[in-house]
Amino acid sequence: MIPVLEIFGPTIQGEGAVIGKKTMFVRTAGCDFRCSWCDSSFTWDGSQKHLIQRMTAEEVYNELNKLAPNNFNHVTISGGNPALIKSLDSLVRLLKIQHIEIAVETQGTVFHSWLNEVDDLTISPKPRSSGMNQSLEQLDQFINSTKAVKRRSLKVVVFDEDDIEDALIYHKRYPDIPFYIQVGNPFLNESVENHRDYLLSRYEWLIESVMNDERFLNVHILPQLHTILWSNKQKV
Repeated sequence: MIPVLEIFGPTIQGEGAVIGKKTMFVRTAGCDFRCSWCDSSFTWDGSQKHLIQRMTAEEVYNELNKLAPNNFNHVTISGGNPALIKSLDSLVRLLKIQHIEIAVETQGTVFHSWLNEVDDLTISPKPRSSGMNQSLEQLDQFINSTKAVKRRSLKVVVFDEDDIEDALIYHKRYPDIPFYIQVGNPFLNESVENHRDYLLSRYEWLIESVMNDERFLNVHILPQLHTILWSNKQKV
């Protein structure tokens, strides 16, 4: 059984290499990190524990079809950290049988073989502002284990200059993996006045910082597109 917190869509992917992609979302519960600025802390802090459903792969697929009949061919499995869940292998197999592409994002701490079956894998190691201790040795093992994935990318969410330096460490350590640096959302209140303006100013700061830094080459600089469009609204 898969611990599912929410299923929604169709919407767009707001982050990483598939930003702007039309997709459905399956958000699982649970994470092995407790990032200080997590925008989906409800997946692990217990605040929405009562909403978790234990579902089979078939039940998840049926719910996707109920929400968007004949209107999706891409599913994003998100969290929390979905890579913790071994039983997602059944959902991945079912989606592949239905010729549906699959995207997954994880910080690169836990590997299960089903990860090599997805189409887009975003590996998102954390910088120091998260308050987490990202093990480079563990990350090396994860990256070595996922070489069979069709498309892999690295994405680092940054909030300050120290985070940019951490992002550079990851970029240099894995130079052959497409690299995305993304500005974080420090304004996590449900309703923030002028949120879009704040986020765009933060995005401009990141662009100027990276564009003027000759150490960053072959880099994509991203906003969090969904927050610009919908602020902190859930299920979008």
